[in-house]
Amino acid sequence: MDLIDNRYSIQGVDLEKLTGEFGSPLYVYDAEKIESQFLKLTSAFQGVKMRVKYATKSLSNISILKLLRKMGAELDCVSIQEVELGLKAGFMPNQILYTPNCVSFSEIKEAVAAGVMINLDNISILEQFGNEYHGTVPVCIRLNPHIMAGGNKKISTGHADSKFGISIYQLQHIVRVVNTYGLNVTGLHMHTGSDILDAEVFLRAADILFDAAKQFKTLEFIDFGSGFKVGYKEADIVTDIAELGVKLSAAFKAFCTEYGKELEMWFEPGKYLVSESGYLLTKTNVVKTTPATVFVGVDSGMNHLIRPMMYDAYHEIVNLSNPSGTKRIYTVVGYICETDTFGLDRKLTEVKEGDVIAFKNAGAYSFSMSSNYNSRLRPAEVLIHKGQAQLIRQRETFDDIMRNQIELNFED
Repeated sequence: MDLIDNRYSIQGVDLEKLTGEFGSPLYVYDAEKIESQFLKLTSAFQGVKMRVKYATKSLSNISILKLLRKMGAELDCVSIQEVELGLKAGFMPNQILYTPNCVSFSEIKEAVAAGVMINLDNISILEQFGNEYHGTVPVCIRLNPHIMAGGNKKISTGHADSKFGISIYQLQHIVRVVNTYGLNVTGLHMHTGSDILDAEVFLRAADILFDAAKQFKTLEFIDFGSGFKVGYKEADIVTDIAELGVKLSAAFKAFCTEYGKELEMWFEPGKYLVSESGYLLTKTNVVKTTPATVFVGVDSGMNHLIRPMMYDAYHEIVNLSNPSGTKRIYTVVGYICETDTFGLDRKLTEVKEGDVIAFKNAGAYSFSMSSNYNSRLRPAEVLIHKGQAQLIRQRETFDDIMRNQIELNFED
């Protein structure tokens, strides 16, 4: 987002004017930012066979998926519905990794029938898989390395108390299951969580995976998940992708030499690719002064952007309508009948009712986690691509709220 001549824009498109054209609230994504993040990531790893499996759950609009497919990305999916969406977006089955957690075995069978790569994280499911397919279907195993990543347990998935992955301490049990059922294990996987700053965290987890990989002789890839830290505040420290690329590539190549085979290196970025591309634009409904606080109440809430309430996530907030005004302290809240506080005691340029307020870093886990709570409608989505703002999801209507409801008659 650029400030030029006292107007905020993306690729020359005036952001405030978009709310006049497409309504408010409105999700807006910058295609150039997605492309630059993808290029930065793929350029960082040299001399290795690398695949980028975009985490569909972070932003699953089909136009975003098609944009990423054009760049050369593949998909990581966590539900059979995401698999179906990926296939509809034009991805081939062999480009999709399916990583379920606590799903029914019938859903896993659907994914096998679709021809995608299966990634399992439960010993009992591994046993069912072996009993069903007898080694005829390749499988990846997700391990829990017991490494706390990012410092926030709400977004860490590799710690000892996580529901994700099979504990590394159960490795010998896994090996017995694999040998008993003749499972064709072609990949090992880990994902330690989000907001990882230090390349050493990846390297520690990589060493654990490398040691585990020696137990499996038919591997074709090792999947390191993701969790790269992006910036939410101006002075935030972020993951040094260039440093990580040099160090992890060297470690990976050394392991492949020891293993006796050149494997593929997989990553599953979601937030890293799309978070900074996204903005939630809202209009100010009220400016409300109380004895303790001045509230800015906007025409959105936790139904559209739940991350601040669910994860204590920070989103920078900007008044698009008054870029050069005097800064004052506000608490920005939503219109949901809950304490849906977006930002507490934030310095914003002076806000008037009707001003357009933007939330940054709203590309990942934002629209995709939205709901119809309070029977509110979900917003439209717009993609700015090659200097043009294009609608990629229509705003919901009340008909959408009623579409699948069955109205009973209690008058008789």
